[in-house]
Amino acid sequence: MHLRSSHRAPEQVTGAPQQADGVPPVGRIGLWDSMTDRTDLAHLTDATIRTRRVGIREALRRFWPLTRGDRRWIALVCLAAITAALTETVAILLFAQLTDNALQKGSVSAFWQPAGLWLSVAVLGAVVGYLGNSLAAWTAERFVMRLRARTFGHLQTLPPHFFQRNRRGDLLERMTGDIDAIEELVVSGLVQLATALFGIILYAGAALWLRWDLALATFALAPVFWFATHRFTGRVKELSRRERAADGAITSVVEEGLVNVVLTQAYNRQHDEEQRLDRQARTWFRASVTSARLNVLYVQVVELLETLCVLAIIGLGAWEIAAGRMTLGQLLAFAAFIGYLYPPIRSLGQLGLTATEATAGAERLLEVLDARPAVHDPSPSAVSLLALPRRHRATGELEAHHVTFHYPGSPPDALVLDDLSFTAVPGQLLVITGPSGAGKSTLAALLLRFYDPDSGSIRLDGIPVNHLPLAQLRRNITLLPQETLVLHDTVEENIASGRAHPRATHQEVVRAAEAADAHGFISALPDGYRTVIAPGTARLSGGQLQRIAIARAMLRDAPVLVLDEPTTGLDILATQRILTPLRRLAEGRTTIVITHDLDLATDADLILVLDGGRLVESGTHRQLLTQHGLYAQLFLAQAPGHAYDAPGRTYDAPGRAYDSDPPLSVKSEAP
Repeated sequence: MHLRSSHRAPEQVTGAPQQADGVPPVGRIGLWDSMTDRTDLAHLTDATIRTRRVGIREALRRFWPLTRGDRRWIALVCLAAITAALTETVAILLFAQLTDNALQKGSVSAFWQPAGLWLSVAVLGAVVGYLGNSLAAWTAERFVMRLRARTFGHLQTLPPHFFQRNRRGDLLERMTGDIDAIEELVVSGLVQLATALFGIILYAGAALWLRWDLALATFALAPVFWFATHRFTGRVKELSRRERAADGAITSVVEEGLVNVVLTQAYNRQHDEEQRLDRQARTWFRASVTSARLNVLYVQVVELLETLCVLAIIGLGAWEIAAGRMTLGQLLAFAAFIGYLYPPIRSLGQLGLTATEATAGAERLLEVLDARPAVHDPSPSAVSLLALPRRHRATGELEAHHVTFHYPGSPPDALVLDDLSFTAVPGQLLVITGPSGAGKSTLAALLLRFYDPDSGSIRLDGIPVNHLPLAQLRRNITLLPQETLVLHDTVEENIASGRAHPRATHQEVVRAAEAADAHGFISALPDGYRTVIAPGTARLSGGQLQRIAIARAMLRDAPVLVLDEPTTGLDILATQRILTPLRRLAEGRTTIVITHDLDLATDADLILVLDGGRLVESGTHRQLLTQHGLYAQLFLAQAPGHAYDAPGRTYDAPGRAYDSDPPLSVKSEAP
């Protein structure tokens, strides 16, 4: 089976083949889902989200800078809250005047002026309240949007093993519920704090102005509110953290169940999955109900204290009225000010609980934001003077010089690649094969610079890849992973996503689809190129999705092509169908095929055989068969019971021999 043009590039390899180091093979994972083997994952401590404790001050220090650009709007919201409190204060004083001068004296003429002023103040308060609350909601959602974008952008810089060690459902919960909780502290909490403080100042000042002695007696109960709040905060924070963690676990269980629904049904695991969800739901239920009970208990305790205070005020006021030292209007106004005073005090206490819950969310989100990317763009001073011009297309020559690598967090001697060297040039087909766990996918990860090697270097056109901006490096490499990338979008957008700048036109998308032998089945879809597809869609077969991926790669038109198990999961007819577009895609490019299917290696210019991270053999298909080494063993294992070499003939599949091209050849004719 051929994957290249008949124009052969010279065979090149540096570094002598080495023996395997005896590392046992482990199960291989797809390139997108894993850049490592599962045996490595236990050591990747830097990929695991670390639990940390965050206080309110630390949370504000980390997240307050995100309000830059919106702080003037936050100030306006606070100003609106102050204005609303002023209007309420004036309205209460007008009510006292109305009671004493109009209602008690029965003077209709004394009614109209305070009533008109009261109505005007009420209208002003309503307008200010609407504008302030609307602006507060707008500002809060902008903060959420900005923090969510920052978190999502950071997640996209993290190495593949981070997503292997952390459940997607939990990450989704951190992106949603935890961010909402942080907003309640940083934006809504700040506005609530300013509103409560100014409300307390205004209402307490008015109460002192009316009767300072009664006011001081009332204020003496304030420490009781703070004591009640303090008693609840510690327990609420721990419960909030447990509740949010349980939310993430539930999301993960549901997401995993939906993704694996076919396997669940095939193995009759529906009851097991329901029990798994039930266990997580019970954990969430216990934490959520206990948290709700604490909040309700706190509210009831505070309301009881408020009731006691109001009753005490009314009793004292009745005594004062009977003694002639206070009017009814003054008593009603004083009671109203105290009534308005307690909600801000209660709000401050509730804000303490809210802030406590928010710090639990901040802890969880900062655990993600503090996770370290494996690689960074080079600083301007570190960029090589020989670097490619920013928009320049590389020729595609790749070189690996004595590359050694172990995954972050694993023991230094747990090498995944050990002193690997090779060269690949444009027009050359390079096949990388070997047992599972040999380091093949890891090499692809290093080429794309998901990681940097411990020692040695990888070069593109003679330039170390760590001297190139990541975007520029990856713009020159096209990856076709084992699992076809499908966006929940139209077929056209799925193909056009291969090239973002400049954006592909419809005509360019169609040409790419025609070259990938995909135009026919796309046109037959209900809405053609505007048909919406999604991950796991039943509209298209595996082979059709692979051809869409090939069309995307053709549109990308990068000089280096990396194919990871391109025929996995395809039957013989689907495999034959994609080989012709793959050949078109590979022509003139540096093509690297990572595969266990040695049928794809028969026409390679160079085959690298890895075992335990070391290069143990290299050469062409025929050369490696004659060496009777690991490659020959792997090839024979795919064709059991048949000799794998004979004079002038080589067996390519069980019971079939070929003299020139294998039956699944996609070799093009020389011009």
